[in-house]
Amino acid sequence: MTIRHGCFFSYAHGQHAYMSKFKDDLVDALKCYLEPHFDNEDELFVDSEQLGGGDDLDEKIARALCESVCMIAIYTPKYEAHGYTRREFAAMQLIEYERKQWYTLPSHLIIPVIMTRHPVGLPPQIAGPGMYVDFSRYTLASGDLKTNPDFIPDIEKIVHRIAEHYHCLKRSTPPGHDCSRFVLPEIPPEWRVIPPPHFPR
Repeated sequence: MTIRHGCFFSYAHGQHAYMSKFKDDLVDALKCYLEPHFDNEDELFVDSEQLGGGDDLDEKIARALCESVCMIAIYTPKYEAHGYTRREFAAMQLIEYERKQWYTLPSHLIIPVIMTRHPVGLPPQIAGPGMYVDFSRYTLASGDLKTNPDFIPDIEKIVHRIAEHYHCLKRSTPPGHDCSRFVLPEIPPEWRVIPPPHFPR
């Protein structure tokens, strides 16, 4: 296995400035602070930058996930509503289970970044102990994340987690491990049980 990406970026696409600016700001900040930790690897895999129109998307996404050290999941209610983002999340859970056999994980491979909270709370997939980093105070007025002192400690926390896994993975990957064999799982069920409609008695 060759490590090609520090982190796979999993997110629900947005059409307007709030979602797209947050994603772009976080990508820019993480690339800046991750660069000193890597040799020839890309800091991040972001589908909007690295996938072309003729690509076999499932195959490319599966391989990129397998060749990534960790995964950033930008959590919004929209994230859990979309099957393809839940599928990426489930795929990285499979990769985490496999890597547990190789080395003692210093933390989870999935790093949820909370952009917008769900009105009824975070789902258990996101809210587990030691899982997420909370950026829900971000607004369009927050400015540049990589130089904003309110967010730099959280960015440093993310970078530290990725760097720890990077060095563990470099020394612990079994010889001959082949990421071309990894395939995406089926789309998992929704994370929340939808209550049945209420009918008057």
